[in-house]
Amino acid sequence: MDTAAEIAPNGVATLRAHLSQGLIGHDDLIERLLVALLVGGHVLVEGPPGLAKTRAVKWLSEAVEGTFARIQCTPDLMPSDLTGTLVYRPQDGAFEFARGPVFHNLVLVDEINRAPPKVQSALLEAMAEHQVTVGNDTHALPDPFLVVATQNPIEHDGTFPLPEAQLDRFLLHVELKLPDMETERRILDLVEAEAQAGERHPEPMSLADLAAARTAVRAVHLAPELRDYIVRLVAATRQGALCGDIEHAVSPRGTLTLAAAARARAFMQGRDYAIPEDVAVLAADALSHRMVLTWRAVADGRRPRDVVADILNAVEPL
Repeated sequence: MDTAAEIAPNGVATLRAHLSQGLIGHDDLIERLLVALLVGGHVLVEGPPGLAKTRAVKWLSEAVEGTFARIQCTPDLMPSDLTGTLVYRPQDGAFEFARGPVFHNLVLVDEINRAPPKVQSALLEAMAEHQVTVGNDTHALPDPFLVVATQNPIEHDGTFPLPEAQLDRFLLHVELKLPDMETERRILDLVEAEAQAGERHPEPMSLADLAAARTAVRAVHLAPELRDYIVRLVAATRQGALCGDIEHAVSPRGTLTLAAAARARAFMQGRDYAIPEDVAVLAADALSHRMVLTWRAVADGRRPRDVVADILNAVEPL
């Protein structure tokens, strides 16, 4: 089988270059989306309106082979709107399962915090088990299956904050910020150029190439010292001087997530081994949404990402 350095330029690197052309100023988001694609995890993207969150997922869907669906969440959304429902066929005198939009390879769940708890629970099963249960029957979801959810942090009316169990199912939580003036000018030029010439999309990456890339990612070497580093980072959320602001620490799922994400980033860099930088760059997005701070820390203006930054400064890699 080809090595990671040989597969990446042929598939993932081309995909990354294409996304970079259409998503100016979002290099970190592009990297996180591709990490999730290679690992087989899900991504929560949070940011104000107008930062190309939906555009990013649509561009990814057009550059990778497979099916795509978009679900716009509203407070009156029902679980069956997501999963599908049983439909009576009078010509047969029987009920038939009509599949919902979650039965696609890439699913964009827009404004997930507007979905009511029952819908979030249905999505939780899909994300965690890659299956949907309707009545007495369980239906498998397609492979690969990737959920990218967006969340607007500004509005609070008609929203339902995601419970910790739901947040923990996301591989990464990416926060977007408003662009600087130079980046915004480039965005303006890009949109006007697309309006005149139209968008151009490359040949989609095949599912066979994606499967080969995922196999190569799993083969990326993670040295014992680097594994110890990951474990010590997570353990620092549970014991020691740095955990005083944390009410609920990161679970072992955070350890597994950070290790898998580090492998994927190393693969994207053309290496068949991970380094401490791969861990440090992804630590905040992989761990911050898996911890709950104390009320005192929140009152002091502390955020989980601040705690992760302190841990990275205090825990030596090797």
